[in-house]
Amino acid sequence: MDFDEAIADIASKIISQGPSIETEEATKNAFIMPFISRVLGYDVFNPLEVVPEFTADHGTKRGEKVDYAIMKDGEVQILIECKRIGDPLHIKHASQLFRYFSVTNARIGVLTNGQVFNFYTDLDKPNMMDDRPFLVLDLADIDETILPELRKLTKGTFNLDSVISSAEELKYVGALRREIADEFREPAPELVKMLMGRVSDRRGTAENIRQFTELTSKAMKQFLKEQVNARLKSALGEAEPAPLVAGAPAPDAEAEVAATTAEEATGPADVVTTEQELAGYQIIKAIACSDVKPQRITHRDSKTYFAIMLDDNNRKSIARLWFNGKSRKHLGLFDENKVETRYLLEDLDDIYRYAEQIRDTVRRHAGDQVPVEA
Repeated sequence: MDFDEAIADIASKIISQGPSIETEEATKNAFIMPFISRVLGYDVFNPLEVVPEFTADHGTKRGEKVDYAIMKDGEVQILIECKRIGDPLHIKHASQLFRYFSVTNARIGVLTNGQVFNFYTDLDKPNMMDDRPFLVLDLADIDETILPELRKLTKGTFNLDSVISSAEELKYVGALRREIADEFREPAPELVKMLMGRVSDRRGTAENIRQFTELTSKAMKQFLKEQVNARLKSALGEAEPAPLVAGAPAPDAEAEVAATTAEEATGPADVVTTEQELAGYQIIKAIACSDVKPQRITHRDSKTYFAIMLDDNNRKSIARLWFNGKSRKHLGLFDENKVETRYLLEDLDDIYRYAEQIRDTVRRHAGDQVPVEA
């Protein structure tokens, strides 16, 4: 089971099993240990990798422990403090995590209730854990844009320096997104006053503020609805753009398999999978999930393009991401004759404009596969 499948599996179990979990220990066994093991890839039964009830030699209260320490090369890298599922994750309840963070070499602290995982580091003061998380993963409402960063903390691709270097942007972008979401739910008086001042000469009386709070909320919801509708129309092909590159027949299946095998033989060091390629894969996977199970959508990277296929089969190519150029990026799609046409992408969101073509290709490869019900 790969990274994405493991996350999806644990997320589904949280929905089905979460209401029956009543203790912190049960939360650990049902959700947190599987997350450490299957998502992050560390052996929870190997004390050289995961130490439960970790204690520091100095600098902490007598008898105080942190729930888990993830080790690498004999050094503490990640500290995890656990709460019962459903419990709020207030930073004031993480005093042990704060103390252990300051007396160990750990650069990542995690506060979790099994459903929500808050990741902290020390951006504000060295060796002092920040009050705000730089990354928040909610398994009941997964934000796929953060998954490439989470992947950097897995055993197989552990890259602490890369995580820390991008943590500040993640921290503030995430915090701003949550604030914006709060404003959509209930506009703050300061925002209402600012907008009212831009569109009206009315005074900021209590009655005017009350009226414009309702109007602001309605306007924001209408704006959001319009954006969603525009995206759906685009995804359904109502404004399908012309291809940039004329179609050319794709190599026959045997030649393609041989080429891929030869390319893979050069070794993984020759191929670098980028975050944009993985993000593009996630978008195409999400589109294809309307017709087949998500685990059937697989990918392989090469020096020239990033291939997305059905059932890990070169003969069932769905799309190619031509992202290895210095500037321009293209999406390669196939027709019923396996002719590939490349389309210029201004950004990754442009992939949604070709959603119906992607689904058509998936349906052809799946044959008589019955669509997956929502």
